Amino acid sequence: MTNPPAASVEDHPPTGPSSTAADPAVPDPAAPDAVVPDAVVPGVAPGGAVPPSLLRNRSYMLLMTGMTAESLGAGVALFAVPLVAYGITGSVVQAGVVAAVGQLGALLATLPAGVVADRVDRRRLITVAAGVGAALWATVALAAALGSLTAWHLAAVLFGASVVGALVDPATSGAFRSVVPVPQLPTALAAVQGRDAVASLLAGPLGGVLYAVAHAVPLAAAAIGHLATAVCTGFVREPLNGDVAAARATRPAEALREGLRFVWSVPLFRALLGLFVVINVAFGGLMVGINLELVRTGTAPLLIGLVDLAVGLGVLVGAVLAPRLVARLRAGVLVVGSLGTLAAGAVAMAALNTYVGYVLLLPPALLLVPAANACLSGYAAAITPPQLQGRLSSVLGLTGLAAGPLVPLVGSGLLERFGLGTALVVLAGLLVVTVAVLSTVRSLWRVGTPDTWADDAAALAASGVVPGEPAPAGPGR
Repeated sequence: MTNPPAASVEDHPPTGPSSTAADPAVPDPAAPDAVVPDAVVPGVAPGGAVPPSLLRNRSYMLLMTGMTAESLGAGVALFAVPLVAYGITGSVVQAGVVAAVGQLGALLATLPAGVVADRVDRRRLITVAAGVGAALWATVALAAALGSLTAWHLAAVLFGASVVGALVDPATSGAFRSVVPVPQLPTALAAVQGRDAVASLLAGPLGGVLYAVAHAVPLAAAAIGHLATAVCTGFVREPLNGDVAAARATRPAEALREGLRFVWSVPLFRALLGLFVVINVAFGGLMVGINLELVRTGTAPLLIGLVDLAVGLGVLVGAVLAPRLVARLRAGVLVVGSLGTLAAGAVAMAALNTYVGYVLLLPPALLLVPAANACLSGYAAAITPPQLQGRLSSVLGLTGLAAGPLVPLVGSGLLERFGLGTALVVLAGLLVVTVAVLSTVRSLWRVGTPDTWADDAAALAASGVVPGEPAPAGPGR
């Protein structure tokens, strides 16, 4: 659901953990690095000119179109995966294990993927990786159509697809940062939230309808979505990263250490790494428990889809409100307020523990999450140098990916051992405690509105923590 800085509500990655991210998500996106003179701040139009509307930004629109198709296709497929896994295994626990195995690929690949995204042509990386993803999903769709799909085959494809996602996510983050001017980052990232929300709105009901037609059809949708990403990215003309020769001069292991040191050197990033893992596990596990309970009790697929529809509705409305909220509220108020609302919604769902309660409470619970994600993602992208964007995305994305294998195991395990009522109480309580701890993070309260982010980026560069950019000499130095 909620991702750390640089990911979105179910990033993918997504950095997405709950797939939602609900990759809770968190959590991307400056004029092309390769063509901006050193004296010009990336993402700021020369001479201070007002950048064109995002709707007129051809490269941005192509990237968004491809990723929207992928989000919708993946959402439809991932809606069907628990149903397919349960149908194959006949056990909610084994279905949870299949999903957990699928998440391990991204967990193992995410850090190397960030290094790769900063060292190779991002357009080519996205195109090739998305093409591989399309082929993987096509195999599982074909096997399902022929009635020969096994749990191991499904788990292997989910594993491979999560590796593909680990490669595409940081490359896409860097690509957005290369084509979206810094002043437009909050709006662009709110649009990403809206994109995922629309996908969630459509994926549940559409997945239910397609699953009822044939179990293979929603799985094929993921293949089509990945193919669309590959094609649209291939039509982007401008460079999606700068001079990779400099990046390649550093050995991969050292490049990874540089990324880790940079993220760890920023107090806000350091503080959020662990807290967002817990938040993703708690809310993602809650959603998994609800969905599996509905499956186990024989709820119609279309009604299960309405739960995801409620999630998408809350995120979509929140994405519309996000740019205004980010422009007016400081990060501490926005993030603690949004996650506090989420925790309150989880407590209310645990108290009611009814289908109608889930559907009615999810939209308001998630309403402020897109603004929090846009704020944190935009701030992280704005203060991070272009050559570190891929590694930033992958390192911070670990908060979602580390939660990925735990989410289905925690949700299905609590459901199987204690029943849904107790599972919801435990997970809602975990959310409340984590948000309380988050409210004590001082560095979060120091982040201002977007008009102050350029000053923070300059201060960070002057601090000497950016690899290859030592701090300038000054008094006392």
